[in-house]
Amino acid sequence: MDEPALARLLDAAVAGADPLEVMPPVGGPPGWTPERRAAFLEFHRARCLNSATAVERTWVVDVDGEAAGAARLQPDGDAVEAGIWLSRSSRGRGIGARVTALLLAEARSSGAARLLASTTAGNRGARGLLEGAGATLIVEGDEVTVELPLS
Repeated sequence: MDEPALARLLDAAVAGADPLEVMPPVGGPPGWTPERRAAFLEFHRARCLNSATAVERTWVVDVDGEAAGAARLQPDGDAVEAGIWLSRSSRGRGIGARVTALLLAEARSSGAARLLASTTAGNRGARGLLEGAGATLIVEGDEVTVELPLS
């Protein structure tokens, strides 16, 4: 990720995702307000671009040359936590499965022993991706977590 990629990612988020699908909540009216757009940029700068504060590696998911979402890996002890979001127009097309396979390969090559992920009980797409990768889902209320051995 770099600044031009981050700008493309923001454009993809605004065009095809709800803010709550792609970043922590920000107060104010719903939708992609100027404040929420700025918070999106600062969130990603802090998490992956600023060498003093970076905690994860983030990649832009490109589909046919256009930004369509993001994928990330965040080290957590002997594990890595994975996250993916895709724009609405990219969902249900097999893109998530391909991105998941790439994240699993990257996690294995990093030497991590486990892949961690979480989603909500209602996110059938994410649940399907995780189950398709061989993960056992642990459902507690509205939260779904997985821990997938990588060896």
